Amino acid sequence: MRLSLVIPCYNEEASLPALLPALDGSLAELGRIGHVVEVLLVDDGSRDGSAKLLREATAERPWLRVIRLSRNFGQTAAMAAGFAAATGEVIFPLDADLQNDPADVPLLLAKLNEGYDVVSGWRKDRQDKALTRKLPSVIANRLISQMSGVHLHDYGCTLKAYRREILQDVHLYGEMHRFIPIYAAWHGARVTEVPVRHHPRRAGVTKYGLGRIPNVILDLLLVRFLWSYGTKPIHAFGKFGLASISLSLLAFGYAAYLKLAHRADFIQTPLPTLCVTFFLIGCLSILMGFLAEIAMRTYHEAAGSPTYVVREEYMGGETQPRIASGRR
Repeated sequence: MRLSLVIPCYNEEASLPALLPALDGSLAELGRIGHVVEVLLVDDGSRDGSAKLLREATAERPWLRVIRLSRNFGQTAAMAAGFAAATGEVIFPLDADLQNDPADVPLLLAKLNEGYDVVSGWRKDRQDKALTRKLPSVIANRLISQMSGVHLHDYGCTLKAYRREILQDVHLYGEMHRFIPIYAAWHGARVTEVPVRHHPRRAGVTKYGLGRIPNVILDLLLVRFLWSYGTKPIHAFGKFGLASISLSLLAFGYAAYLKLAHRADFIQTPLPTLCVTFFLIGCLSILMGFLAEIAMRTYHEAAGSPTYVVREEYMGGETQPRIASGRR
């Protein structure tokens, strides 16, 4: 089996001297059991000496391919660049700081061979600060699991294993690389997780912090919206619009009741203003739904993207495996 390891890297000059020998050992072990392995190390616009160090490393390691981006685009973009260049049947993203252990790749591969399409690493014994890293991670993972219906303990663990066909129609934006298991599960893929080792950062400075939490929450809301209403946005905007118009009618009715039953002038209450405001918001929401519906249909027809997923076909008494792109 041909395997691809995709490693985003940003200002990891201090970590690379330890990462490369660790990869040497892990790849040698995978080679002994018959696998062909490539490593794509994506330099996400590093400003330290990472690029020079990596260029020199490619001269000694034929399995290493370095992709250097023109500037710092972020981890998701770097990972997308690595996925696009990978040629393996199974693709393993992992971090460059050696907190993920390359020696765990065979563990994920063994689980994948049990019939799964995605295997996610679970940093069960996480070696990070409890207050600023572990606690927010626990809260975020529970929130993501509840909103997505795909229950994993550790969405933030970069170390995962994907069958190649799972990633073929996944387009990554923002911080959405962590949500790939959700995309996969929603399209019928079999997803599981296994505990993996997690080491303290040996060198360099972490690129993660509490400032990423709002981005993750917003991306999660976007993912949920796209899945639930990506092919029928009028249902989301329309429901909100109809609810707003209903509130405007209730406000008008109550204002009329006060006028007739208690002889209260309209200017004595904010109800007329609320009535007009809610009515306009409702109309605008429905119109936005129409525009979103037109944009969605134009996209699917122009891109030839179906709105369904085919897992396999049967012909001549045999199964023809296939995963087509599209949404529900």
